[in-house]
Amino acid sequence: MLTHRASTETNPCRFFSTIAFKLSLSHEGRLVTSVALVRSLMYLVVLAAITFAVSANANQGATGNDDDDDDQDKEISLTLIQIGDLHGHMVPRPNLRIDSVDGVKEGGLARIAGKIKQIRASDPDALLFNVGDTIQGGAEALHTSGQAMVDVVDTFGVDGFAPGNWEYLYGAERFVELFGSGRWGSVAANLYYEDTGERVLPPYLIKEVKGIKVGYMGLTTDRGLPAIPNATEGLVFTGDAAEIPVLIDKLRNEERVDVVILLSEFGLAKNVLLAERYPGMDVILSSDMHEITPRAVVTSTGTLVSEVGQDGTRMGKVVLRLVDKQIVKRKYKFINIDATIESDPETAKLVRKIRKAFVTGSGFQSHINPISGAILNTPINTVVGIAEVGLHRSNFTDHPLPGVIEGTSHDFLTDAFRDQGMSDFASIRGFRYGTHVRPGPIRLEDLYHYLPTGAQIARGTIPGLQLKTVMENTINGSLNKDPFKWGGGWVFGFSGITFDLDLTAPRGYRAQNIMIKRHDTGLWEPLDVEAFYTVAGFFFDDDPNRVGAFRNAKDITVLNAEDGGLLDGTEVVVDHLETHTANPQTGRIRLLQPLPPPVYGNPEIQPLLGATAD
Repeated sequence: MLTHRASTETNPCRFFSTIAFKLSLSHEGRLVTSVALVRSLMYLVVLAAITFAVSANANQGATGNDDDDDDQDKEISLTLIQIGDLHGHMVPRPNLRIDSVDGVKEGGLARIAGKIKQIRASDPDALLFNVGDTIQGGAEALHTSGQAMVDVVDTFGVDGFAPGNWEYLYGAERFVELFGSGRWGSVAANLYYEDTGERVLPPYLIKEVKGIKVGYMGLTTDRGLPAIPNATEGLVFTGDAAEIPVLIDKLRNEERVDVVILLSEFGLAKNVLLAERYPGMDVILSSDMHEITPRAVVTSTGTLVSEVGQDGTRMGKVVLRLVDKQIVKRKYKFINIDATIESDPETAKLVRKIRKAFVTGSGFQSHINPISGAILNTPINTVVGIAEVGLHRSNFTDHPLPGVIEGTSHDFLTDAFRDQGMSDFASIRGFRYGTHVRPGPIRLEDLYHYLPTGAQIARGTIPGLQLKTVMENTINGSLNKDPFKWGGGWVFGFSGITFDLDLTAPRGYRAQNIMIKRHDTGLWEPLDVEAFYTVAGFFFDDDPNRVGAFRNAKDITVLNAEDGGLLDGTEVVVDHLETHTANPQTGRIRLLQPLPPPVYGNPEIQPLLGATAD
């Protein structure tokens, strides 16, 4: 029985915060409010209230990776299944990273469904939680405003969902249409209507399983969607997790739940810190960073934290063993979704049915891009070019090309933008989403996995000082030693630019020896902060003075078709591939020091405690 508590109540303290937001400063989608003192006092009161309630749970079952299956007569097992950051991947894709075997294909919604059903065959009461970006990331999702993914995931029997930042791509109205009615048990404690201060979704829900009361809270994105203009208009996101200690207290002491779970899009780095800061959470199912936890992170407060990568290539399974409604043991399993997982036939059939309108055959239909209005007239399984090297951005920190710094996919895409835009340099934000493409054919659907936001490409002119500022901001926003100062994503990708990255330097001086290749001369020259340069990057009609991250650009020219028609960003890359292969030169960002080693026993893509000196 699912119990809905306080779904859209007005929180007076939070409403005051919402008013304060309108007077606050905004930096890379994160809000700095004037109510920090009030919240600090609130923390002390709440933490004092919950300390006694959680003391019995904090240190029980603290080994989260136990493979011992011995049961006691009075034990009750509670199974949690975690999926997340599916990013529109409906079918399997290769894995070219070191954690794969010969680049075999992984993921696929039919395999995920098959594994869910297999787990539920052993435990019919297993709870399924979906965390993070689901309805963005591919052509099918984009051209149906997310419906293609929704139609499949609806069949999974999701019990709880915390929306990711990309769930808002199609606008606030579409978001509320999809999730405001309770779909997938959606929860988000930190999402509010700007005009009223009311919550958009319930902050938590309660489910009773085998006589155990399970309360699960939700945190959606802490930064909104700054890359897409107007997508979150009318909504307010908080980024300090001030809601969490209040909800822990409410769940433990008022609702009297036995298990407290947090579904959080804050990312693994922040979620581990939240667990340390706020005792009382048994499990945090994390998303956003696309990190993997083959071994669950177990904090000093006894909270088990897990994150399952991206694109549906991994899943997590947590088994909580309880005696007298107290957790005595936790067992965690990290699951690779590869060819050893049997696909669910009904899900496979549904995926084929949905994709039939997008791939070659009699069922193919044209589709309108809901963001730009561009028309998709080409089946997405059409080969549009050749990759001479593997394309992806996901390597761990000990790799010579760590994903947080650079990747072949972003190098290739920015090369295409720069070539087609005839600009001095090109830039793309450090989006974590994407796909893996083996050396060989590139299909149109591969490009849509990299460019699924409906952006066009434009060229504009910006001052060198603005370029230097953006470079320093992206380094700080990805590598600051305080994860709560991150701006989201990895270091920007560049073409026509090389530089040294000094992690020991203070902010403002980390990008050094910056060189730019002038388009007109083909010569490399040092960055001159007083000079002007042409840049190619994303363009949206709703923000006509911006190219990529560069605001107030001058002389903007949008790249259109020869007949003047709209060109989606994918089509610009297709035009580039007509005369080029994908064989990008790497090492554009030269790390002067190695990235720090992992801190929690798992490989890391983005250092979870940052990498800068300050």
